[in-house]
Amino acid sequence: MDWNSRRITAIIENALVEDRATHDATGSACIEAGQRAAATIIAKQDCILAGLGCVSRILDVYAALDGAVVSHYEVTSHPEIFDGVRLHRGQSIAVIRHNARVILSCERVILNMLQRMSGIATLTRKFVEAVAGTKAKILDTRKTVPGLRVLDKYAVRCGGGQNHRLDLSDGVLIKSNHIVLAGGIIPALERVQRNRRGTQPTEIEVRSMDELDQALKNGAETILLDNMPVEQVRTAVERRAKLEPRIRLECSGGITLENVRAYAETGVDFISVGALTHSAHAVDLSLRVAPM
Repeated sequence: MDWNSRRITAIIENALVEDRATHDATGSACIEAGQRAAATIIAKQDCILAGLGCVSRILDVYAALDGAVVSHYEVTSHPEIFDGVRLHRGQSIAVIRHNARVILSCERVILNMLQRMSGIATLTRKFVEAVAGTKAKILDTRKTVPGLRVLDKYAVRCGGGQNHRLDLSDGVLIKSNHIVLAGGIIPALERVQRNRRGTQPTEIEVRSMDELDQALKNGAETILLDNMPVEQVRTAVERRAKLEPRIRLECSGGITLENVRAYAETGVDFISVGALTHSAHAVDLSLRVAPM
């Protein structure tokens, strides 16, 4: 993750501006301007860490917004603490040594980002562990918070999942509305084969065995089995094996921790789970400050 990229810098800047972090009324009123402090970020529950690099970047962006000369700071963590590692309740994530006002002004933005990203990574890891030993790979979707997709999808990778399309330009995915407007599965695939850019990957959504057969026989590269029950997915995998074993199958819709193993054991290649990013609970973290 490039925490210095323009996209991530803009996300952090917007978060700090939204919180009026450089106009912290409480901090400026009750803390001496030169006071320094050590702040420890602590996990209050077992979780998978994601977003550690945001801490230093938030402090840097704050300094740029503030425009003042800010005293030197450092963010330290144990060498065994990094994105993707499993944390235990009570474990220290990082220590910030900095101007006390700045720490408290940035506290909520730091925790918001770490808590959301670690929540996504933690949920993703549960799905990944649930399908361990099968060939199925857990994928995310584009069901992300507007403006935060790059962070959400990075958090999925921290949890051991894989990213589906980052955006609409990132490959062809022919869904039911495209199929309706194109006049059916076959004309939709024919048009894509004529019009796609170079070797852009092509995937098509199907909802029945008849649509599956059409996709298998007419140039689909990956087929998305949409909202099919487990037994129907199993039948689709068997049919794929007979007709065109090179085509990859993905299932999606109604996937939960309770049923994901059953779907994985059908032999599908991918399982996409919108809940990874639209329903993950933020993990519980805290920031405890002590004067230096």
